[in-house]
Amino acid sequence: MARPASGIEHVGAARELLRSAKTAEELRRAQAVLLPLDLGLSLEQTAQAIGRSVNATCAIRTRFAKIAEGIMEPPRAKTALRNHALMNLEREARILDEVLADAQKGGIIVIPQLKPVIEEKVGKSMALSTIYRMLARHGWRKLAPDTYHPQGDKERREVWKKNCPKP
Repeated sequence: MARPASGIEHVGAARELLRSAKTAEELRRAQAVLLPLDLGLSLEQTAQAIGRSVNATCAIRTRFAKIAEGIMEPPRAKTALRNHALMNLEREARILDEVLADAQKGGIIVIPQLKPVIEEKVGKSMALSTIYRMLARHGWRKLAPDTYHPQGDKERREVWKKNCPKP
């Protein structure tokens, strides 16, 4: 005879995950816990309903319980893993603070010219796109300078536009 499903203490967390699930895997985790407890399905029926094997369903339920009890860390998104990172985020921030001190005061920074300086601090060569992504990660954005000089005379510019011969 099949044993009743355990994990009744995790129903609240599973229902919350069911409401907030953003991926199919999150939905399966919630269903693996809720289907046996709410609908009385067996582990085999639950596995069939969520499209996983019985062993995988059992592992999903066990992992959910461990995460809910704080024994295990919840899974992180693949983009949050930073598997190929050259350095941690704190070191990136320190290097950018050193290199971009002028930009924080409003100066113009040309990134390709800073590339060798950043590479020297990191100790490795880096693609220019890597440097741009590092800047984006820390809230920097690419801005083009204004088309007008801040001390320019707007009236003279308008007069010149009106009187300028057209080609």
